[in-house]
Amino acid sequence: QVQLVESGGGSVQPGGSLRLSCAASGSIFRINAMGWYRQAPGKERELVARIVSGGSTNYADSVKERFTISRDYAKNTVDLQMNSLKPEDTAVYYCNSNLWPNHRESRDYWGQGTQVTVSS
Repeated sequence: QVQLVESGGGSVQPGGSLRLSCAASGSIFRINAMGWYRQAPGKERELVARIVSGGSTNYADSVKERFTISRDYAKNTVDLQMNSLKPEDTAVYYCNSNLWPNHRESRDYWGQGTQVTVSS
């Protein structure tokens, strides 16, 4: 059983910062990638940032230069540092990992989601 547990959401004023953290635990053979998605009310879930096992990263255009994703490979954690937050960043943020729970196949796992609200 694999679990992704997120922490760090909350409310902040425009221009502020928040840091999200996600820890993967359980039966993990190998992790291919970890990342963050978000879903605002009435919108589809979208990729925010992702980091693969080799260290390469990709970001949504809307968060480039403001958000930074990082991983601790020893602890199986991924963090998202969010700076210069805007009201349009308001959403539920979900941690995602594509990993191998065994040597047979890989699959996607999701966290429960954490609310980020940017408002004055």
